[in-house]
Amino acid sequence: MAESMKGLKRSHRCTEVSNKNIGEEITVMGWVQKRRNLGSLIFIDLRDRSGLLQIVFDGKDIGEQGFEKAESLRSEFVIAVVGKVEARSGAVNENLATGDIELRGTELRILSESDTPPFPIDENVQIKDELRLKYRYLDLRRANHQRNLKLRSDVTTSVRSFLAEEGFLEIETPILGKSTPEGARDYLVPSRVHPGKFYGLPQSPQLFKQLLMCSGYDRYFQIAKCFRDEDLRADRQPEFTQIDMELSFVDIDDVIDVNERLLAKIFKESVGIDVQLPIQRMTYEEAMNRFGSDKPDTRFSMELVDVSEVVKGCGFGVFTSALENNGSVRGLNVKGQSTMPRKKIDALVAFAKDFGAKGLAYLAIGEDGTYKSSFTKFLTEDETNNLITAMEGEPGDLLVFAADKNEVVWDVLGNLRLKLAKDLELYNSDQFHFLWVTEFPLLEWSEEQQRFVAKHHPFTMPMEEDLHMIDSDPGKVRAKAYDIVLNGTELGGGSVRIYQNEIQEKMFEILGFSKEEAEERFGFLLEAFKYGVPPHAGLAYGLDRLIMLMTKEDSIREVIAFPKVKDASCLMTNAPDVVDEVQLRELELKISEIEEDK
Repeated sequence: MAESMKGLKRSHRCTEVSNKNIGEEITVMGWVQKRRNLGSLIFIDLRDRSGLLQIVFDGKDIGEQGFEKAESLRSEFVIAVVGKVEARSGAVNENLATGDIELRGTELRILSESDTPPFPIDENVQIKDELRLKYRYLDLRRANHQRNLKLRSDVTTSVRSFLAEEGFLEIETPILGKSTPEGARDYLVPSRVHPGKFYGLPQSPQLFKQLLMCSGYDRYFQIAKCFRDEDLRADRQPEFTQIDMELSFVDIDDVIDVNERLLAKIFKESVGIDVQLPIQRMTYEEAMNRFGSDKPDTRFSMELVDVSEVVKGCGFGVFTSALENNGSVRGLNVKGQSTMPRKKIDALVAFAKDFGAKGLAYLAIGEDGTYKSSFTKFLTEDETNNLITAMEGEPGDLLVFAADKNEVVWDVLGNLRLKLAKDLELYNSDQFHFLWVTEFPLLEWSEEQQRFVAKHHPFTMPMEEDLHMIDSDPGKVRAKAYDIVLNGTELGGGSVRIYQNEIQEKMFEILGFSKEEAEERFGFLLEAFKYGVPPHAGLAYGLDRLIMLMTKEDSIREVIAFPKVKDASCLMTNAPDVVDEVQLRELELKISEIEEDK
C-alpha cells in the first residue's frame, strides 16, 4: 500500500550527495533501479534524474518492520529514504558519481508500487522502437534520455540568456494562422465559428516575425513550435522546434556574427567544445562543385573532381553523351582502395543508381601501376594517363566516375562520398566541423509545376549585383541566403528579406503569382510594407537537429520527449484517432469513405 510523504522533504537528489556529506542525515527519493538481498543486508540502487545512489538497509538501523518493507521492494517502486551518508563499505565503483559513498537507511517509505516493466530501465539494453515508444514514459526514465533532455534544457537556457544580452526580445507568435501552401503541406485545423474555413499550423513564424520588424521591435527571438505535414525521416518530425530570430537594420555579416558567437556559447557551456571563430564560409556553387552537396561534411576530404575537359572527345560514349547534353563528368579518388572486391564495387553501383545514376565507371590503380577498369578500353593510353593525373591517382587508389546532368552527378557522388566515408571510417565522430554556405540560387526550376519556385521562400532578397538578370535569366540569380552546416547536416538557415515593394512584386511575378493571388495569400504583409519597413534579416535553427548532433544520436526522436513514428502517429496515445460524431457536427464536417479501385 502506498504511503504518504507527509513530514518528509527531499534534501538531495541522488548525485548531489558526495563524500563531503559523510556523517550527515539526508532524505532522498526516487525509483528502485536494482535490489540485492544478502540476507542480513539489503542493497538498493536508487535512481532519480541525476543518477544513482547506493542505499544499504540493515535491520539494526531500520528495525524489523522497516527491513521487511525493504525486502518487498522491486524494480521501479518509488520510495523515500532517510539515512546517514557513509563511506562505501565495499569496493568503490569508479563508474558512478556516488561510487565512493552509500546511504545507510534509517527510515523507508514506499510511495508507489510498480508492475514489472515491459523492458529493463537500462540504457545499455537494446529494445525494439515500437515497444519503447509505446511505453515512452518508461523509456524516458533511461539515463541516456535523461541526459539528452537535460542538455536540451541547458541549450535553450543558454540561447535565451545570450540573445537577451544581445538585445533580443522573446515574443510568441500565433499557432493558429493562415494556410500559405508554398512548399511543404500545412496541417489544417477546422474552425467551428467559421464553418468551411481552416487555420493552418505554422511551418515557421516567418511572416509574423517580419511583421514584428515592421512594428519596430528591432530584434526578436522565439523557441517556436512548427508543423509540417511531410514524410518523416531520421532528422524530421511532423512537429518540431526552431530557435527563431529576426533582426532589423542588418546585412549578412551582422546575422552571421551574432550567430557565430551564439554557437560558441552554446557548445562551450553545454558540451565543453570550443568553436573556432570565424566559421569557414563557402558559396553554394563551390560546395556543390567540391562536395556534391549544399551541406557538405568537411571532416574529411575526398572531393569531387570535374574531369569533363579531360575526357572531352574520348571514345567512351557514356562520357561524351553526358557532355553533349550539357552535363559533366566528375570523379572521386577513394585513396588506398584499389583492392576493393568486385562485389563491393557492384554494391556502390547499385547505391549510385538509387540517386539517379545510370551506372558508375571505375578505375583501380594497382600497387604495381597496372590498373583494372570498366571503361579504359575505350580510351587511348594518353587519355587514361591524363585522367589519372587529373584525379591525382596513385598506386593503390580506386577512382570512380559519374556522367550525367550536373544535378544528377552532384547527387550521386555527394551521397557516395558520404557512404564511403562512413564505411571506411574516414572521419572522427568526436569532431564538430561548422560551415556557412552562402549565395544560394534564388530560384529553382520545378519540372512538376513547370515554373520557378523559391529555393528558400518568396521573401528572400536577391543579391543586388544579380538583379539585372531576374527577367532575362532568373535561374542564375543568387540569393542573400545562408545556411549553417554541422558535420554534413543543415542546422539552420536564413536570409536577408525583401523590403522594397517593387522587388517583392517582381519575385511574385517570377514565381507565377498574379497580383490577386499574391494579395490573397500575403496581403496583410504587403499592406504592412506600405507603412515603412526596415531592412531586416533572420535565421532559424532546428533545435531538435542541433541536440541530435550534440548528443551524437542517429535520430531526432532520441532528443524529443514524445516523438511520432514514421507514419506521423504516436504509439503511446494512438494519435491521430477518430473523434466523436458530435464534434464533427459542430465543425460542420462529414467524413466520407474513399472507395478503393477494384
